Amino acid sequence: MAAAGRQWRLTRAADLEELWDAMTADPHNFEDERLPYWTELWPSSVALAGWLAARQEEIAGRACLDLGCGLGLTALVGQWLGARVTAVDYEEAALHFASRNAALNGVTPPCWALMDWRRPAVRARSMARIWGGDIMYEKRFVAPVLRFLEHALAPDGAAWVAEPGRSVYEAFLHALHSGGWQGRRVHTARVEPLYAQPVPVTVQVWEIRRRAD
Repeated sequence: MAAAGRQWRLTRAADLEELWDAMTADPHNFEDERLPYWTELWPSSVALAGWLAARQEEIAGRACLDLGCGLGLTALVGQWLGARVTAVDYEEAALHFASRNAALNGVTPPCWALMDWRRPAVRARSMARIWGGDIMYEKRFVAPVLRFLEHALAPDGAAWVAEPGRSVYEAFLHALHSGGWQGRRVHTARVEPLYAQPVPVTVQVWEIRRRAD
């Protein structure tokens, strides 16, 4: 696929439907809702990759974090653009395939880390930029993601969240504005169909910063 001005090759375990069918044989797979969304390349990741390329001067040479890296596309784009990327995911299998994708594309691997965003494993206020593609798809994620940003984002840092118009994002924006943050839409992209996705998807990228007192 093409993103950020070059071609990328990505490998994955299977498609989401196949992994879902395999999971249903063992009810323990649904504990804490460990659903295999990581195995898909989502339109938000493609749009976010383009945004990172447009902001190369902001990320090159700086400590950045990819929150919920999945197959690794945006982590690899950031690393290729010169950022010092830490890429985290809740699922070990996702990190395995993301690491393989770094090798496939000749990109110096980011720092891969298995992490639950409810239990931050990065130094406090150490990240100049944090980004994530389509991470806000359940309302229960709003509070822990905001707590993670409060912990990990540098005082003058920014987070970029790409989202495809999910209704839950309104709850996230409300929590942002009532919790000492400011968010503004900085980019809109029309992503052409991926896999069997029938129609293009419009993705918005939001920039989040601490609100100045």
